[in-house]
Amino acid sequence: MRGRRPTPFGVLASAALVGVVLALALPLVAILTDTAPARLWASLRSDASLTALGLSFLGSGIAVLVVVVVGTPAAYVLATTRFPGRTLLGALLELPLVLPPAVAGIGLLAAFGPQGVVGGALDDAGVRLPLTFAAVVVALVFVAGPFHLRQAQSAFGALDPAVLDAARLSGAGEGAVFLRVAVPLAAPGLGAGATLTFARAIGEFGATLMFAGSLAGVTRTASLEVYTRFATDFPGALALSAVLVVISALLLLLARFLTARGEVDARA
Repeated sequence: MRGRRPTPFGVLASAALVGVVLALALPLVAILTDTAPARLWASLRSDASLTALGLSFLGSGIAVLVVVVVGTPAAYVLATTRFPGRTLLGALLELPLVLPPAVAGIGLLAAFGPQGVVGGALDDAGVRLPLTFAAVVVALVFVAGPFHLRQAQSAFGALDPAVLDAARLSGAGEGAVFLRVAVPLAAPGLGAGATLTFARAIGEFGATLMFAGSLAGVTRTASLEVYTRFATDFPGALALSAVLVVISALLLLLARFLTARGEVDARA
């Protein structure tokens, strides 16, 4: 069977695909191919890199834990309950996804800084967030949390309401319906949301810099370490960037696998 003759649209669409690959994939490939293995290994072995990566993983892990514990039931309410202003509230909670990093940092300072909305109360309680590791976690929760909220809402929204109603009719309370029925059924989607949150947190830069600063061994995460090395040690910055690209790619693949698994389970 002969192949179809190319159409003008097909040619244009193929050219568009090539343009997208060049614009989005080429910089990532350049990072990986421009980093010599020896330089990459040397960068990874440095105390600064290991400390920065450790802070990134620790801060991101804590942020994901907070987001999952608090955000999952919140997403369940948003997905299964109808109330006035629900759409507006959902948009407000997702707004950090599109905020400029500088604006996110200013918002955190305006809320939790010494002169912030609740900063005075925190100071009175002996809690000072800016320029601490806790500020890193707060920044990561603010910037990355909406990824889990959005994915969790989609996962809960895709559940068959009849299954939840059947559990209620059998005598299960709302807490039991949530924990024993909704969460297990939505688990692949929830896992994808948590994975995307972790991936976004690992790469966070702007809000963390403005709110937590860049104190070596305290708040300087891997992204901030890349920025610090940029002017004086570009090969080192490139090597650490390559590590972050690989980590992000693996997390994205995991999230896509979990999302696809959830779609298969939903059709089953």
